[in-house]
Amino acid sequence: MKIDGIDKIIIKRLIQDARTPILSIAREVGVSGAAIHQRVKKLEKSNLIAGYKLVVNPKALGYTTTAFVGIYLDATNQIKPTVKRLEEIPEVIESHYTTGNYALFVKILCKNNLSLMHVLNEKIQTIKGVLRTETFISLEQYTNRQIKI
Repeated sequence: MKIDGIDKIIIKRLIQDARTPILSIAREVGVSGAAIHQRVKKLEKSNLIAGYKLVVNPKALGYTTTAFVGIYLDATNQIKPTVKRLEEIPEVIESHYTTGNYALFVKILCKNNLSLMHVLNEKIQTIKGVLRTETFISLEQYTNRQIKI
């Protein structure tokens, strides 16, 4: 899809704050609110805007441990059933099928290291087909952003 300068401004403003009023964007670019509304609908229909979401601060809820876990499987045909089981674990917030050493790479949020150990030992490593895991605890997140438009 081709996007022009106005579309880029719309997207940038909505990335900064998805609750930005349409009229505020319209005033910034010098067109009507209806024109901006139509452009937003066009961007949504084209799937360039895939959705809107509320971002919760996990630390405010007591989730202080972020970990990344590489999962080794005994066979590649175990990927889909393993992902299905991982989706049942609330602490698993992302899962990726990857190249390299691991079949799967997951991101986990836990209240603390003891909780992480429980998730690893009692939930992930007991999944059929999981041979072993390798865990990386994040000490601090520095970058968290959308792709640049």
